[in-house]
Amino acid sequence: MRFACILAAIGTVLLSGVSLAQGFEIEERVVYDATQGDAEIQVLSTADRAVFEPILLAFQAENPSITIDYTIASTREVMKAVEGGDAQFDLIISSAMDLQTKLANDGFAQTHRSDATLQMPDWARWRDQIFAFTQEPAVLIVSKSAFPNGNVPTSREALIALLRDEPERFLGRVGTYDVRTSGFGYLMATQDARMSESFWRLLEVMGRLEPRLYCCSGAMIQDIRSGKLALAYNVLGSYAAGELARTGGFEIVVMEDFANVMLRTALIASNAKNVDEAKIMIDFLVSLDSRPDLIEASGLPALDADQLAENAALRPIRLGPGLLVFLDRLKRQSFLRSWEASITQN
Repeated sequence: MRFACILAAIGTVLLSGVSLAQGFEIEERVVYDATQGDAEIQVLSTADRAVFEPILLAFQAENPSITIDYTIASTREVMKAVEGGDAQFDLIISSAMDLQTKLANDGFAQTHRSDATLQMPDWARWRDQIFAFTQEPAVLIVSKSAFPNGNVPTSREALIALLRDEPERFLGRVGTYDVRTSGFGYLMATQDARMSESFWRLLEVMGRLEPRLYCCSGAMIQDIRSGKLALAYNVLGSYAAGELARTGGFEIVVMEDFANVMLRTALIASNAKNVDEAKIMIDFLVSLDSRPDLIEASGLPALDADQLAENAALRPIRLGPGLLVFLDRLKRQSFLRSWEASITQN
């Protein structure tokens, strides 16, 4: 394996559900020790280690003098850590584009320009502070055991009709994000609502079926595989594809009416200590499209403007101030009230 020679250099500190002194909770932390020098970079990320490790190892293969201290937290906890100001991280990586935009807008990001970033599409970077390096659709996943004869819905209208017509079949077996706690889930829900009124009708139908609400895509995928869920809505497609390749047992559906595409982004923290190292990693990440080996190993699709142009159903979420609308306190409260009224009909 390409990265096997580096594995011996990893010193791992595994933490789970730990509240740090700075007041935010992390899921895991791993340190990749340098082999040739004493430089370092502190990374705070929402990307699971199983997904992101091939990229980290490849980066370190090119930069053996840099120790990588990689901390994983939820989107909301990442936001809390950076806004709190006490946490010391150099690079912030997140799937919640709106929260990253807010951080940059509020002065928590540094500007970076390089040959690599200037070659990026304009829609993939914002103010030379937020840099996208993947494009990942939100998808529907369905258990093959729950759909033995196929007939899988491929649009929201078809999904609404199926759930409405066969409630006994899906009672307690539908999953989606709890947008009150998941930053990525909230982003997907608000984008759905902006795209089509069918989102609210879908929520109301789901709400009558005692849906299960989740923090993250991994948990939904696990319950699809175990048979607890028949289907899960708005799952992160890259995670689903990776698990499907390993285990099978379910089908991934990119909705034909539209599929919101999340751009995973990185920014350099305003209080970063290791700015040069953070810039090197930014340039490495935004060049992911030149590394098909890493795309395959991580399961993270690189930016691909041609793919977006070929499939009109793929709707990339645009970076910019428009993402801040639903982060307004009153807007958020109003959206969550409507969401709760639809999804929790007890």
